[in-house]
Amino acid sequence: MIAEVQLRTPEATDGAALYHLVSRCPPLDANSRYCNLLQCTHFADTSVAAVRGGELVGFVTAYLLPHDPKTLFVWQVAVDEAGRGRGLARRMLLDILQRPVCRGATHLETSITSDNEASWRTFRGFAQSFGAALERGPWLSSHVHFEGRHPSELLVRIGPFDATAAEARTPETKKPARWRPRIETEETT
Repeated sequence: MIAEVQLRTPEATDGAALYHLVSRCPPLDANSRYCNLLQCTHFADTSVAAVRGGELVGFVTAYLLPHDPKTLFVWQVAVDEAGRGRGLARRMLLDILQRPVCRGATHLETSITSDNEASWRTFRGFAQSFGAALERGPWLSSHVHFEGRHPSELLVRIGPFDATAAEARTPETKKPARWRPRIETEETT
């Protein structure tokens, strides 16, 4: 499937398809249709749509932090079931990082719940492919920030890295020689 997928900048007309894609990708949180339209327009330069046969099969929403434009914050990664486990999420992340607007980015941040194994695999693999550190720590508490209705989110920070250094690497290629396992902090709730 991955070879057939085309990556492109999102468009406003992707909003409804994004809404339906996210609904097929638990445990992702569904946003309102209006929010999805904003993701496809206001955040288009730092987001990516993956399309196969005219259907939206993957999407990454991200933005450069206003207070730290060298850090790309990845808000949401959605990959349709048929595309999972094939490197599409990593391919979409690299596509964003190699755009002119992200040229100076040296770090990536995201938030992940402790039990979201697919996201942990994606971002651990991403860090390893760059030989970059992956740090994690408490960020948004279930009780303090979500009124107990959503699991706590850990803040994950990867970097520093050079996005052009991994341009030709695929998940099958050897890890960079400088890569070493990193110690991650334990989850604190």
